[in-house]
Amino acid sequence: MSQQVQFFTITDDNAGQRIDNFLVARLKGAPKSLIYRIIRRGEVRVNKGRVKPERKLAVGDLVRVPPIRLAEPDAPTPAGKSLLLALEDAILYETDQLLVVNKPSGLAVHGGSGVNLGLIEAMRQLKAKDAALELVHRLDRETSGCILIARKRSMLRYLQDLFRGEKQVDKRYQALVKGRWPNRAHSVNMPLLKGEVGNGERIVRASPEGKPSRTEFDVLERFESATLIEARPITGRTHQIRVHAQYKGHPLVGDDKYGDDEFNKVMSQFGSRRLFLHAGYLGVPMPDGEYLEFRAPLPDDLQATLKQLKASER
Repeated sequence: MSQQVQFFTITDDNAGQRIDNFLVARLKGAPKSLIYRIIRRGEVRVNKGRVKPERKLAVGDLVRVPPIRLAEPDAPTPAGKSLLLALEDAILYETDQLLVVNKPSGLAVHGGSGVNLGLIEAMRQLKAKDAALELVHRLDRETSGCILIARKRSMLRYLQDLFRGEKQVDKRYQALVKGRWPNRAHSVNMPLLKGEVGNGERIVRASPEGKPSRTEFDVLERFESATLIEARPITGRTHQIRVHAQYKGHPLVGDDKYGDDEFNKVMSQFGSRRLFLHAGYLGVPMPDGEYLEFRAPLPDDLQATLKQLKASER
């Protein structure tokens, strides 16, 4: 598709964003190599001047984008009516700046890598007038529970800054782990290192060479062969709770990447069909000083597993 020269005036929603990230969001379908090339050649101008990719935009800046050819973007996969209805019911909180959704297990947060439709694409169809909907953070596909979606760029920036700090957002998960979690194991402070296995699959492992990572744990309920715990990730590393639990020798039930396959087979007799990890609570300080708390009850399938465990011990 041939485009003419485009001009964008930066508003408060885009202020503070890097010019390269701004262009990635605006030029759908443009490869990043093209975006960096037109910046490097000086074809992108801000207030008539050349810029570097890391230049941060300010309110009132005028951005000039040269004519470029873009492939027609693929139309997003239409979300089914049942999914849209389920997501409508899953909205826990809604204002003109923020949505909080109780994400169902099995739904990726966004499309890509073989996933045709994710939570954010479905929510953009559900809230068709909200072109600016963006994920604030992520949950693994099999993890259920509270997730924040920003409706304004300013709210997105504010919340993402909170997530980068320690204890700015109070995140609490419920997880069922193998065996008897030690009463004294209230904190796991072990660096985590990202890597890949032979097929390109992403893997995370405990390693002194990794990034500092800390999770706090408390026991909620004990069973003969498993423990229900509350996990509070103080840092926000990929797969942090799952890897820290594995590191302590108590992997999560239903974890097909870091778990115990034989134990997962045993737990399937109690109705366990997926990763037992649920983001049940978020506490978030708002810019105006208000402190918001969001809760998502433990889903029926996870509750059913706990009930069967209890029944087996009578």
